[in-house]
Amino acid sequence: MATTSNSERISAPRVQIAVIGCNHRTAPLELRERVAFSPQQALQAADALRHRGILEEAVILSTCNRSELYGVPGETGVDTGAAMEEFFTSFHGVSAADLNGRMYRWAGADAVRHLFKVAAGLDSMMLGEAEILGQVRTAYTQALDHGATGPVLNRAFQGAIEVGKRVRAETEVGARPMSVALAGVKLAERVFGNLRGHSALVVGAGEVAEQVVEHLRHRGIGSVQVVNRSYERGAELARRMGGEAVPWDNLEAVLDAPDVLVASVGGTGAVLTRAMLERSMAGRSGRPIFLIDLGVPRNVDPDASALYNLYLYNIDDLGEIVEQNRKAREAEIPRAEAIIDEQLSKFESWRAALEAGSIVDDLRDRFREHRESLIREKFAAMPDVSPAERERIAHITEELIERVLEQPTKQIRRGGAMRGRLGAVDALRHLFGLDEEKD
Repeated sequence: MATTSNSERISAPRVQIAVIGCNHRTAPLELRERVAFSPQQALQAADALRHRGILEEAVILSTCNRSELYGVPGETGVDTGAAMEEFFTSFHGVSAADLNGRMYRWAGADAVRHLFKVAAGLDSMMLGEAEILGQVRTAYTQALDHGATGPVLNRAFQGAIEVGKRVRAETEVGARPMSVALAGVKLAERVFGNLRGHSALVVGAGEVAEQVVEHLRHRGIGSVQVVNRSYERGAELARRMGGEAVPWDNLEAVLDAPDVLVASVGGTGAVLTRAMLERSMAGRSGRPIFLIDLGVPRNVDPDASALYNLYLYNIDDLGEIVEQNRKAREAEIPRAEAIIDEQLSKFESWRAALEAGSIVDDLRDRFREHRESLIREKFAAMPDVSPAERERIAHITEELIERVLEQPTKQIRRGGAMRGRLGAVDALRHLFGLDEEKD
């Protein structure tokens, strides 16, 4: 498969991070909805990746604009990126041909930088979007609580959350934050002009739906109805926003009323079929309806767009608003990237120290193996050496090993001194044969 990374092969060193995925830039909505993970599926996928030895740690991030697998490669020696992509396609029942050229693959510092850009809102459809930091935090917290993460991803995702918070606090990227909810409402304003006196129906009561209702109210919408599978949650949202809750079973009965219909029901596929909407249009006496589908997978049957006086838009139809939002904020991108560089440098220093620490431990083990083998060999030819002398020789050689490793250990404890020196660590591993499999 094609990749946007210079690291064509994701190898599996001890403190590596790998990511594969597709997003709004590489895949259309029709494909993204086929590879979306529900929260439960994300945990199931993390378990499977770890059980198969592909990854030691795993977090799956799935939003309306992206599906990504983050992980620390296992010790299988396979091409981890290819294994992750193969798992991705098989999990969703999507052919490799369908995803050819749609996937990206990053490794090492590139993978961490990508995660930081995602959390900062720099990789979003709408630059600085409001929701993504919360989505990153939720994906990480769920994986953490499930036991799917470890020290490496914990450090990386905690750093990403810190980056996201700093970018919003220290730059204008997050000022007057754009979101898919706000973009959808702005699109409705372009159609109707002033929304005062118009009516709206919001299907769903999650975070995006709540933002939609709030934006509609701020723009003086005449009336709002909320329909949700959980009536209690829908009623709570309606109560707080001054709207009216409608039971889920009455959804079709109220479709003939609104001027604006916004659908945002998570992970369920189409809840509004063409047949349902066609019947509702018959009862509208020719009144048009403006329908915004913010679901991934889509909540509205795409074939409904052919109905007369029904104007259907999905999340990929917000392009012009997205571009205006980007132009208003792109001058702040260098400041946000400077924060990312700073946090990435901290992560790489930590990673370098951790990687170097492992080589000292491995060298100590290797030296001890050789010492024990040599002592056994020499003592076999020296039967007159007393047990006390043998013990003394063993103690001296152990002290020699610790003296040899004293300076490397001090360097590692300095932390920052190891920054940028992972290449030397890899060379030492190769030089001493530490990466060779033991019999």
